[in-house]
Amino acid sequence: MPVNNEIVLRPRFKMNLNQNNERLLKAFEDAKTTQKEFIISRIDDHVFIKLPKAKQQFWSPQLHLEINEVKDSSSKLHGLFGPNPTVWTMFMFLHFMVAGLFIAFGIWAYTNWNLEHDYAIQLSLMFLMVIVWFALYFAGSIGKASSKNEMHDLYDFMNRVLEENGVDLNQNP
Repeated sequence: MPVNNEIVLRPRFKMNLNQNNERLLKAFEDAKTTQKEFIISRIDDHVFIKLPKAKQQFWSPQLHLEINEVKDSSSKLHGLFGPNPTVWTMFMFLHFMVAGLFIAFGIWAYTNWNLEHDYAIQLSLMFLMVIVWFALYFAGSIGKASSKNEMHDLYDFMNRVLEENGVDLNQNP
């Protein structure tokens, strides 16, 4: 599982599986009742695996799996690690707000420059928005780094369920 890429805040992976997708989706549904370590929910071809509320922190990841049928006896799994969707939405909202303010301050600075007024404050505010954007990026990177062990736990659990249902994980690079 390549989660060492420093640029990606929401790591993704793909696997080709040697089992029917419905059988594997049913296996994850059955795992709901046989273990208490993770919360598992399924909607159509999507499975969401996350930590129980008592173990969750602000940046705790969840694993979103999409298992699509390729043939009767094979399927393709797409996995995505990410924070709680509410946290991710707030994080993206802050990014867009900073970008919007940067553009607004740029327009204000351009207007003042055209009117031959002082525009140092506007340029300073634009520079501040760049600093805030970098701070948001590094906060996201720190959040990802602090939850790597939890990501490995989720990934290992997924592999355990797949192996228990006859999936050969050695065929995947």
